[in-house]
Amino acid sequence: MPPSKVIVRKNKGTKLQYTFKSDLLFKMLFAKHPHLLKRLVAVLLAIPHESISKFEITNASIPPDEIGKKFCRLDVNMIVDDKRVNIEIQVEDEGNFAERSLYYFARIFSSSLPAGNDYSLLPRTIIISIIDFEMFDCKEVHSEFQMLEVTRRTALTDKCGLHFFELPKMPKVDSINPNNEKDLWLALFNAETEEELEKLSKTGGAVMGEAIQAYRGVTATEEFRSLEFLREKTRHDEAQAIRNAERRGEQREAEKWQGVAVENERLNDENEKLRQQLTLLQSKQ
Repeated sequence: MPPSKVIVRKNKGTKLQYTFKSDLLFKMLFAKHPHLLKRLVAVLLAIPHESISKFEITNASIPPDEIGKKFCRLDVNMIVDDKRVNIEIQVEDEGNFAERSLYYFARIFSSSLPAGNDYSLLPRTIIISIIDFEMFDCKEVHSEFQMLEVTRRTALTDKCGLHFFELPKMPKVDSINPNNEKDLWLALFNAETEEELEKLSKTGGAVMGEAIQAYRGVTATEEFRSLEFLREKTRHDEAQAIRNAERRGEQREAEKWQGVAVENERLNDENEKLRQQLTLLQSKQ
C-alpha cells in the first residue's frame, strides 16, 4: 500500500487525500454510521428526521471481489418507512446519467413487488444522485423529477421520484448558511481541503462535527485504504481498456479507409480507360 501523504496546494490549502466524493468512502462511512445516513436522507428529501420510524440499509456489505470488477457501482439501498430509497455519489459525467438513473429506478421499483402481489402495493421509489458535474441548464442545485402529464402538469403517480444535487453549483463554504443543514451536507461532499472541513466543523454544529469525525475514522482504516487502492487501480484499468479499444477501433477505421482509397483509385483507373476507349471510338466515327 502506498503511504499516506498530505499534498499542499499554494494559496488553496491542504488538499484532502480522500474526499467525500469517493463512492467507496461514501458507502463505507454511511454503512458504518447509518444514523448519519438517516439524517442525510431526511434532509435531502425534506422529511422530518423524527418522523422516520423504520430505516434499514439493505446492501451495507462491500464484497472485496466486487470492488475489483469493472464498472462496479457503490450505491446505498434503503427502506425508509414505506419507501425504497437509493442514494449514490457520481463524479464522472459519462453522458448517459439520466438514462442510467431511470434504469436503476425501474430495476429497484420492479423488484420491490413479491410475485403474486397486486401492483398497487409497489412502494414509492426514490433515487437520490449527488453529482459532481452540471447536468441541467439552471442555477438551482436541486432538481426533482416525477411522472407528470405534459399539458396539465398533473401527476400520473407519486411512486416515482428522481432527485439530483449538482455540487458544482454550490457556493463556497464561507457563503454557506450554518442554519441550512442541506447545504452543509452538500458543502461537506464538495470539500477538497482540510481548511474547508475545519470551517464546516466549526460552523456546522454537532452533526457536521460527527460526520467529519466519522470520515477521519473510516479513512484511517487499513480496510478502506486497501479497498480504495484496488478501486483506483480498477478505474485505471477500465480507462486503459477503453483507450486500447479506441485505438484498435481507430486502427481498423484507418485500415478501412485505406482500403476505400485503394478501391477508389482502382475504379478511377478503370473509368479513365473507359473514357479513353470511348474517345477512341468517337474519333473513328
